Amino acid sequence: MTLFEVFQYVIIACYLAGTGLFFAGSLKNSSSMGRLGNMAAIGGFALHTLDLLLAVFLYRGTVLDGGYFYFSLLGWSFILVYFGLWWKVRSTFFALTASPLALLLFIISLAAQSLKVTLPAHLAGLFIGLHIGTIFVSIALMAMAAGAGVAFLYLNNKIKTKANLTGMGKDMPSLNTFDNVNHWSILIGFPLYTLGLAAGFLWARGAFSKMFSWDPKEIVTLVVWFLFAFLFHQRLVVGWRGKKPAILVIIVFMITMISLWGINFFVPTHHSFKV
Repeated sequence: MTLFEVFQYVIIACYLAGTGLFFAGSLKNSSSMGRLGNMAAIGGFALHTLDLLLAVFLYRGTVLDGGYFYFSLLGWSFILVYFGLWWKVRSTFFALTASPLALLLFIISLAAQSLKVTLPAHLAGLFIGLHIGTIFVSIALMAMAAGAGVAFLYLNNKIKTKANLTGMGKDMPSLNTFDNVNHWSILIGFPLYTLGLAAGFLWARGAFSKMFSWDPKEIVTLVVWFLFAFLFHQRLVVGWRGKKPAILVIIVFMITMISLWGINFFVPTHHSFKV
């Protein structure tokens, strides 16, 4: 077993431990378990960062041609955004969204090594820096907003029905905190998604000599963009708060995940891999 493979197993163990500790800490209202979960997530994130750097160093000639790197990088982005959110609101609650998804994406990355990416050499810097970097961070922000949306709907229903909060409900942040996470995730996420999408279509023009070809991934990506744009407008211009943006961002995130996993693995397209 190579050092590279050892890192991968340890990363999975750290993310798995973090996920379990976050859930157990929320159920038992234990801040100490939450801190331990954070330590496991930090350890997993540090090793994950090293794993990505090793992949670039050891396979620098081919790393950008495989699906492994991109799924792994997306999982890494989820943890990165979670740490930014944790620093802002000082709550480990949002790890319940980030940690399981990062774990799942990292495991999927190991199974995605056969996926190939067509990457024109003259667009490599633009593709990685703009399309991949911005769109992955925007998806991670979308995930945090969706997680906050699910929690908002749950807590709001409990309050309206005057039901007792049990388990993790007792340790949940306020409705206002969830709504603020939704607001800032959309405020930052949509412009990043737009920039990443524009870079992606520019890449498609360089790779396939046309920007749009009615590929299933392109169609779903545009559907996500239009829904995200509507949500951005309604949130910032119309002043949507609470339940409506919570529901819509959950829908947008679910469509994004269907596109990312379902279409990439099960629907034939002329793009080998694209988010």
